[in-house]
Amino acid sequence: MAITVNLRYKGKNGSALAFAKEMTESGTVDLIRAEDGNLKYEYYQSLDDPETILLIDSWRDQKAIDIHHASPMMQTIATLREKYDLHMTVERYISAETPETEEKFIRK
Repeated sequence: MAITVNLRYKGKNGSALAFAKEMTESGTVDLIRAEDGNLKYEYYQSLDDPETILLIDSWRDQKAIDIHHASPMMQTIATLREKYDLHMTVERYISAETPETEEKFIRK
């Protein structure tokens, strides 16, 4: 049962994109991806709103998320969020198997 958290970072004057770039270029993203239980950590830019960056963050289970939240990287992330004056919305999802009825719509 994986848990996926979608975080939308909203900023001004390109600050959300600058945040994502600094997270990536500083190596923080690679460190997070290497954490036990991390399944995905990827940033995307909205086509509708270039001031919004979406982070898709997936973990094996809640225990892995809790360990990540207790790690020093959370302070790094919090500091960068403040630096770029970002505001966030968060959505959480628990994985489910794809129903057979939907498989025909998925092109692999």
